[in-house]
Amino acid sequence: MSEQQQAIDKALKTKAPKDVVLAFLYNTDKSRVAIASEKLVAEDAIYTSLNFNNPELKQIEPWAGTSTGRDVYIYTFSNVGTYWTIDDFQITDILAEDETVAVFGQFTYTSVHAKRTFTSPFSIKAIVKDGLITYFQFMEDTYASAASFRVSGEWTIQQNADPKLNFTVSELRLINGKVIKIG
Repeated sequence: MSEQQQAIDKALKTKAPKDVVLAFLYNTDKSRVAIASEKLVAEDAIYTSLNFNNPELKQIEPWAGTSTGRDVYIYTFSNVGTYWTIDDFQITDILAEDETVAVFGQFTYTSVHAKRTFTSPFSIKAIVKDGLITYFQFMEDTYASAASFRVSGEWTIQQNADPKLNFTVSELRLINGKVIKIG
């Protein structure tokens, strides 16, 4: 029996919130997330990814925002493995108090088409009732994840009333030993 299946079996037996969340996280690859969701996620579970509602970000990362239903978990985690190659995923801390579980760690992903690699911290807040995840909020460095799909363009940033303090964010590349602005 695989470690992934052992984690699910333990979670089903103990119904402990920490065990349920860990089992789900150990089974989020495309080949197993449907199985894990069926056994560990409530049918009407809420999933909040990166923000509550940002239409522009949803165009870049379609799972962003708040959605309801077990299928959202399957859709989201399946797409993570479609949009990026998962180079590393590490849980560094997990805390549980009653029904609430907090998970912290970091991951490194490479976008499949743009070939951009980034490393991000992540945090998760999950609520587990009667052995099922009923709420799951995933936070990461959203700027880095969205930028991993960037192939061109620049932004002019204004953080101050003085427009002289505006600055441009664009891509810089080292080409033949020289820093070249790509935009």
